[in-house]
Amino acid sequence: MAKIGERAHLTVSRESSPGYFLNSDGELGEILLPRNETIGDIKLGEVVDVFIYCDSEDRPIATMKSPLAMPGEFATLRCVQVTEIGSFLDWGLAKDLLLPFREQQSRPDAGKSYAVHIYVDPKSGRIAASRRIGRFLKKTRPDYQIGQQVDLRIYAKTDLGYKAIINGEYSGVLFANEVFQDLQPGEQTTGYITNLRDDNKVDLSLYQAGKTGIDALETRIHEELHARGGYWELCDSSPAETIYQELGVSKKTFKKATGALFRKQLITINKDGIRSVSQT
Repeated sequence: MAKIGERAHLTVSRESSPGYFLNSDGELGEILLPRNETIGDIKLGEVVDVFIYCDSEDRPIATMKSPLAMPGEFATLRCVQVTEIGSFLDWGLAKDLLLPFREQQSRPDAGKSYAVHIYVDPKSGRIAASRRIGRFLKKTRPDYQIGQQVDLRIYAKTDLGYKAIINGEYSGVLFANEVFQDLQPGEQTTGYITNLRDDNKVDLSLYQAGKTGIDALETRIHEELHARGGYWELCDSSPAETIYQELGVSKKTFKKATGALFRKQLITINKDGIRSVSQT
């Protein structure tokens, strides 16, 4: 039986100028599969694999194409339009996905991407998106191990740091004083479990146990120096804004990393920049 927000295998019952009508064997009745939503040749009596959603008039409609994410999943989607009824996100189908005002938390900007949860509204039956991520995350104690590698999706920034969705299931925190790069809403990255608290909250790190953000930054700076032929006009006297634009870290953090490289005799620090010892 076909349901809004799910894929189904339906039989082509008849053809018309707009497209093909599919037998849903349920309360949705016949569902239109528009010609521009088909893939390959379609024949009467054929069973086709389609995704069911709603058109602009809230009528069930089918497509053989796939959305960027299915209802029940988290995704990073780009806002394409902000209107008086809400914002619309590109989710890979002809009709953009509505992000209602009540699900926004803050007003999104057209052209930017955001982490959202896709769901089917139980009252209206419409598919929509929500930025109120916490409502859709598990509240039970996660079965993770300290040091375990996990997939992260950044969904909010707070005074503590960044909130991230862990493996599409739980929420965790990356503490600001342990993040040495600029993370964007919706960005996906790899992280590691560092602590499982008694209140079921999870602490995270971008670095494996035994490594620190400074270690990673040292490596980035050394690799960048090599790519630049051994010289980089970035140094202690560079404006903090320039350092942040180049590396996404504070001037204090940058100086810690270059100081460590200097003590290891891998670079020299001059007034006009830093140089690789191996290439001087």
